[in-house]
Amino acid sequence: MIPVNVPLLNGNEKKYLEECIDSGWISSEGPFVSRFENEFSKYVGKDYGIAVSNGSAALDVAIKALNFEKGSEVICPTFTIISPVQSLISQGLVPVLVDSNEDTWNMDVHQIEAKITSKTKAILVVHIYGLPVDMNPILQLAKKYNLKIIEDAAEMHGQTYNGKKCGAFGDVSIFSFYPNKHITTGEGGMILTSDANIAERCKKLRNLCFEKERRFVHKEIGWNYRMTNMQAALGVAQLEQIDTIIQRKRAIGKKYNEHFSNKIDLHLPLAQTEYAENIYWVYGLIAKTEEQSVRVQKKLGELKIGTRPFFWCMHEQPVFNNLGFFNSNKFPVAEKLARNGFYIPSGLGITNTQIDEVAENLIKIIANG
Repeated sequence: MIPVNVPLLNGNEKKYLEECIDSGWISSEGPFVSRFENEFSKYVGKDYGIAVSNGSAALDVAIKALNFEKGSEVICPTFTIISPVQSLISQGLVPVLVDSNEDTWNMDVHQIEAKITSKTKAILVVHIYGLPVDMNPILQLAKKYNLKIIEDAAEMHGQTYNGKKCGAFGDVSIFSFYPNKHITTGEGGMILTSDANIAERCKKLRNLCFEKERRFVHKEIGWNYRMTNMQAALGVAQLEQIDTIIQRKRAIGKKYNEHFSNKIDLHLPLAQTEYAENIYWVYGLIAKTEEQSVRVQKKLGELKIGTRPFFWCMHEQPVFNNLGFFNSNKFPVAEKLARNGFYIPSGLGITNTQIDEVAENLIKIIANG
C-alpha cells in the first residue's frame, strides 16, 4: 500500500520525547510547550504563539478571542475543510461565502468586496493545498472597511506570499500540526498574533478560563484545548528541519509534474504564481468529470495506491443546510473542484520509487480511458 500520507520523523523527535519521559514533564506544563510557541511564532514573524490541541481548536479560540457580536458576518471561502465555518456558526456568527479561483483553488479575492455589508467584521482567509491566497487585495479591503483578518494557514508551514510567511498577515492566524502537515505533533495546533491582549485572551480560553484570583471560580466558558509537552517536543524537532521539509515537498511536486506533463488530460496544480511557488501540501489533480475522478480513484485503490477526494463545499454541507444556512447559494468553480478533484500520495515519507509507481499507474489508467 502506498498511503496518501506518511509522516517523516527522522530528526530529534525521539530524543526530545525521551527528555519528556525522563523528566516526567508530559503534560501541558512542560518546557517544550513555551519553547515551541516561541520558536514557531518567531519563525513565522509574529510576537505571540499559543499552542493548542489541534487546528480546529485553534480556530475556536482565535475567533472567540476577537469578541465579535453574535450575528456579525465573516467572509470566507466555500471550498475549505469544515472547521472554519463550523467555528463561526458555533459561535453565533454568520459565514458569507465566496467562490474559488479556478487556477489557484483559493478564494476568489475579486468577489469579496461585493459581499461586505455593515455587519461584516472580518475576512477569514484559508490557504488551500499549496498556494497562498492573494493577500494584497484582502489587506487593502481590511484597511478600507476596518475589518479583521483571520488567517487559516493550517496547510502552509513555511509557505510565503511575496517573501513574507503565511500566517504573518492575520490579526490572528492559525496552524494545524496533524500528521499530514509539513510539521506534525500527531495532533496539535497554534494560534499566532502580535496583539498582546488577543494573546492573553487565547491563553485563557484554551485553559478553561481559569481565573488568577481563584482558579476554580469561572466567569466565562472556555475549553480544555491545551497542547502536551510531548506534542510540543515533536513540534520543536520538526521545526528544526522545516527548510529541508519544504525542499522535499517541492521536489515531490516537481517529480510528479515531470511525469505528468503532456501525458494526462487532468488539470495539474499550478506550479507558481507571481507571488508564490507551490509548496505542494498535497498533490492535487482535477479530472474532466466527477465520473472520471471516481473511476480513477477506484482504479488506483485497486492497485493499493491511496487517494483522497477534495474538500466538499460549505454551501452543500447537509449539516449547515439543515440549520438554514446557504440553501440558495451556488458557487460553480468550487463545486467543480469538490466533485472532480482528488489528490495522490505526496507525504514526506514517500520515496522516489513510490512516486514513479504512482505516476506510471495513473498515466496508464488515464490512457485506458
